[in-house]
Amino acid sequence: MEILVINDGSTDNTAELARQAGAKVITHPYCQGNGAAIKTGARNATGDVIIFMDGDGQHNPVDIPMFLQKMDEGYDMVVGARNAKSQASLFRRIGNAFYNRFASIMTGHKIDDLTSGFRAVKKDKFKKFLYLLPNGFSYPTTSTMAFFRSGFPVAYVPIHAGQRKGKSHIRIFRDGTRFFIIILRIGSLFSPMRLFLPVSITLFLLGMGYYGYTFTTQHRFTNMSALLLNTSVITFLMGFLSEQVSALHYRHAEDD
Repeated sequence: MEILVINDGSTDNTAELARQAGAKVITHPYCQGNGAAIKTGARNATGDVIIFMDGDGQHNPVDIPMFLQKMDEGYDMVVGARNAKSQASLFRRIGNAFYNRFASIMTGHKIDDLTSGFRAVKKDKFKKFLYLLPNGFSYPTTSTMAFFRSGFPVAYVPIHAGQRKGKSHIRIFRDGTRFFIIILRIGSLFSPMRLFLPVSITLFLLGMGYYGYTFTTQHRFTNMSALLLNTSVITFLMGFLSEQVSALHYRHAEDD
C-alpha cells in the first residue's frame, strides 16, 4: 500500500506535513485543478487499485475496507454514495438529485451519486480514460460515464461525508454554466443520440405544428416553421456525428 498526496500548487505547509506523516508527495508547480491532481495521482500510483479521496476532510478512511470488499466482488469502480445529510445545501441536494436521475436515464443503470469524489477504481481500466478527464471539478461525472459506456461494472456503497474543512470553490451562479456543460457531457460521453434525438423530434414536431397552424390561418409557410425544421435536422445530424465520435473514444477500452 502507498499514500499519495497530490499538492496542487498550495502555498501553505501541506506538502511538508504530508511528508512528515509518511506520504509520498507530488507537487504541481501551480494550481491545475482537481481533475489534473487526479490524473497525476493515477499516473504515479503503483498499485492495482486506486482510491481517490478529497483533501478537505470530508471522506473517512474507515470506509476504505468497504470499498475494497466490493471490488473483490468483481467491480471495476466503486463509488461512495453520500446520504442526504452529507449535502451541505439545498441547492446541492437538488442539483445532485437531478444529475443522478438524468444520468440514470441516459445509461439505463441506477446511479446513486454521480459527483462523489470518494471512489475506488481498477488502475488499468481507469487509465484508459485519463485523456477524457477534464482538469476541473467534473472528473467524477466523466469517469463514471466512461466506465458505464465501456461496460465496466460500477457499484455504489453508502457513506457519510463529513463537514468540509475550508471553503468550497464552487459558486452557485458562477458554476451554473459549468453544471449545464456537465449535463451535455453526460449525454455526449454515453449515448449522444439519446440526448439529441428527443430534442430533434421536439423541434420537428413544433415546426410541423406551427406550419399546420399558419397554413390553416394564413395559407403560407413561415420563416419560423423553416427555422424549426432546419434546426431539427441540424440537431439530428449533430447527434449522429457525436455518436460516431463517442464510439471512437471507447474503441481502445477493450485493449489490455
